[in-house]
Amino acid sequence: MSNVLIADDSTFMRLMIRKILTKHGFSVIGEAKDGEEVVQQYAKLRPNLVTMDIVMPKLNGIEAVKKIVQFDPDAKIVMVTALGQEQLVIEAIKSGAKEFVIKPFNEAQVVNAVASVSNA
Repeated sequence: MSNVLIADDSTFMRLMIRKILTKHGFSVIGEAKDGEEVVQQYAKLRPNLVTMDIVMPKLNGIEAVKKIVQFDPDAKIVMVTALGQEQLVIEAIKSGAKEFVIKPFNEAQVVNAVASVSNA
């Protein structure tokens, strides 16, 4: 079973992702509402996987990915982003993210992305 950290500045999105993941057997061990918080939570909690929004306050998702990958080169990060941010997704993947999901997403898309990364 994978321990997951959810990073999104939207409380609603964090709740939605948490519901989907726990329903499918993942354990959500933490949540972060901005980029700085996700970096701190990652270092403290050492999750198996992170779902990361790209547009967040303090530190955006791409900057947070870079900091987490510096700390842990094997970090497994799934980007969650809005339609039309393909260029940012490419930058996030180059920075160390392993997979991405486009909002609005459905349950299967989230589960498939998280499962493919956690099993890699």
